[in-house]
Amino acid sequence: MKSKTIKVPHLARVEGEGGLHIKIKGGRVEEVKLQIFEPPRFFEAFLRGRHFTEAPDLTSRVCGICPVAYQMSAVHALEDALDVKVTGPLRALRRLLYCGEWIESHALHILMLHAPDFLGYPDAFRMARDHPEMVKLGLRLKKAGNTLVAFLGGREIHPINVRVGGFYQVPTRSELATLTDELKWARDTARETVRWASGFDFPDFEPDYEFVALRHESEYPLNEGRLVSSQGLDIGIKEYEDHFEETQAPYSHALQSAHRGRGPYLVGPLARFSLNFDRLPPLAQDAARDAGLGPVCRNPFQSIIVRGVEILFAVEEALSIIDAYEMPEDPAVPLEPRPATGFGCTEAPRGILFHRYEIDHQGLIVKAKLVPPTAQNQKMMERDLHDYVTPRLDLPDDKLTWQCEQLIRNYDPCISCATHFLRVDIDRG
Repeated sequence: MKSKTIKVPHLARVEGEGGLHIKIKGGRVEEVKLQIFEPPRFFEAFLRGRHFTEAPDLTSRVCGICPVAYQMSAVHALEDALDVKVTGPLRALRRLLYCGEWIESHALHILMLHAPDFLGYPDAFRMARDHPEMVKLGLRLKKAGNTLVAFLGGREIHPINVRVGGFYQVPTRSELATLTDELKWARDTARETVRWASGFDFPDFEPDYEFVALRHESEYPLNEGRLVSSQGLDIGIKEYEDHFEETQAPYSHALQSAHRGRGPYLVGPLARFSLNFDRLPPLAQDAARDAGLGPVCRNPFQSIIVRGVEILFAVEEALSIIDAYEMPEDPAVPLEPRPATGFGCTEAPRGILFHRYEIDHQGLIVKAKLVPPTAQNQKMMERDLHDYVTPRLDLPDDKLTWQCEQLIRNYDPCISCATHFLRVDIDRG
């Protein structure tokens, strides 16, 4: 067979840039490489020497879509180092802020970035010509999440009201109540979005993933919990690096994570949902069942439905927090620097986000480590592509390329976060 390469200069509808190379030889997939060539951003390096109080604002700049995730993992890790526990209304407000980010991020992905794949459009702009109402709903749903982030965080992008120990300012009960009408609308819209997405055609593809996610004793995981997996892992956050390792692939600027001795694993909506279905509120469980999902979902293409279920959860959780809210006496708990190492892990929309900080007696950061979800999923994305392409080698290159791009978009990858995609090359040798 004559050697053949198909190139797509840029994969639309993902955050960041990179490439995918698929080499086919002798009627089989010989090699799959995710080539992330967006330059490293050195966040871990420039955190060194900064005071720990600067970490939430600095790390929020890692991502414009998920700044809250970086802030929350940072504050939890630093509070762990300082032996400080944030409880009560301040803890609830953090959870509420995270709900806003889940709403806006999932809405953006479902209705603007992922749905065009299932409906046969190259982008949301052309999809809007035939489905204007869904695009408008998506924009309004995203705005509802952004409004919640701005209300608690001070602004929609890179919030400035989060601090180690709590917030700089907190709202009154009456101020929070102004958000409820739009959130009730968002709840109805999220339910309809789940129904809408469940009507798409999904390829028959269910890999045997090792799911990894946080699990809390009573809540659907956002900020806290133990790390568990579908293969029996159950550890504290401090033990993360004992079980997971990062390696450098020679063809990529980004590190790739693996479970020591086991290999690739999956983080994100499918993992959270499958490991925590019993923690979802009844409204979200019912919506999932009505959409044809069981308590475990292994089809990555159906992640668009699971994200809708998680929007429904986030809206319901936000309304519950607002209803029960009582304004705290102080916006933050007192802190005292000390030399220590702290660990934090929270659930970004795309999966677990691990932070580790070492600080000295002055409160200066000596070392920092940030492991974003997209970096953790890279090896699994490569395995998914290998397994998906293998039985579909007879497809024309243009159709195969499109389906590979869609498979990557199932993950909603944040390439910018992962550098510490997409040109597609299919080499038929």
